[in-house]
Amino acid sequence: MPFFVNFVPQFYLFKHFNMSEIIVNRVTQSGIITLNLEDYFPAQPIVVFDIKDFLFRGLILREKDFRQALKEHNWDTYQDKNIAITCTADAIVPLWAYMLVAAYLQPLAAFYAFGNEETLQTLLFTKSLAQINPANFEHKRVVIKGCGEKSIPAAAYVEITRLLKPVVKSLMYGEPCSTVPIYKQKDPEPEA
Repeated sequence: MPFFVNFVPQFYLFKHFNMSEIIVNRVTQSGIITLNLEDYFPAQPIVVFDIKDFLFRGLILREKDFRQALKEHNWDTYQDKNIAITCTADAIVPLWAYMLVAAYLQPLAAFYAFGNEETLQTLLFTKSLAQINPANFEHKRVVIKGCGEKSIPAAAYVEITRLLKPVVKSLMYGEPCSTVPIYKQKDPEPEA
């Protein structure tokens, strides 16, 4: 606001500005649907199960010791959690070791998979986004919300694009008031 407005008498402002005009929210009237990927964020916490903690001298997996350690391990800490099974040590781990850990986790964990925390989060998002029915967005203008409280992996944005691009009229990233266009359906060519 210019500095001279402070010196303009109040009656002048009311006389020249119609205060009865209705403010219209054009964003809500635009028909744009905002899809917030935070709504599909995994509800259960993610925990990493690292086999390196069960290796002899941090390098070697000895079957008998490994089996005994797993038998004595407190598996209740994984109840209803999402578990990433990995080995962060530079060691050769036989594939059956991962299978054995999975067998212990199966009755307790909400979900488990091989990989690090980021890999698991990507899998969980893919699984959660698969519940979306793309037909609900057919011929709609959709904005994928870009900013939020939680860190959404790039893979989730790629997955939602894969799901929605074939059916939407337009796909955008950001907020309805400030978007980055991603895709816009071409208008059909007029028949000659």
